[in-house]
Amino acid sequence: MDVRTACLGALSRGDATGYEIKKLFEEGPFGHFFSAGYGSIYPALARLCEEGLATVATIEEPGRPVRKSYSITPAGRAAFEKMLLEQPADDRLKSEWIFVAYFADSMPPDLLERRLRERVDWYRERLEAMEGCNQETLRDGERFVLDLGVAVYRAAARYIEEQGPSLVAASRRRTGTPEAAE
Repeated sequence: MDVRTACLGALSRGDATGYEIKKLFEEGPFGHFFSAGYGSIYPALARLCEEGLATVATIEEPGRPVRKSYSITPAGRAAFEKMLLEQPADDRLKSEWIFVAYFADSMPPDLLERRLRERVDWYRERLEAMEGCNQETLRDGERFVLDLGVAVYRAAARYIEEQGPSLVAASRRRTGTPEAAE
């Protein structure tokens, strides 16, 4: 899926500025399965407008910068709904953290241990935010995806907590580094 399609999906939920769409990808409901930056969102929105799949309105408020609010058009909604009927591509997990963990045997054991702890903390923080969502306002698909994200993040945190110590111990044996004093 490309950013253009993701922007159509965001606009299918209601009018939004580029900033609001970016927030959906960073902290909002799309945050645990899709990412996009301003450098790809704004060109995608411009293309959608050029293609007649979205419109843009300028919002001027006294004392505030001018904003642009984007809306999906009926043609945009039809294009988005047509895309939903297509078979999605296979999932591909993109994670810089997993890339670094792949090379754990090249890391100092203490750093490896700290990175594992930091990642568990990161999952726990995200879980707290996800579990704090007002589930009463979510549509069925939104609730399903949120719950799937919670399940995946819980499982990942649990896996690191359970398997991380043996990875660190192997690293200590390989490097001859003694266990850290607690």
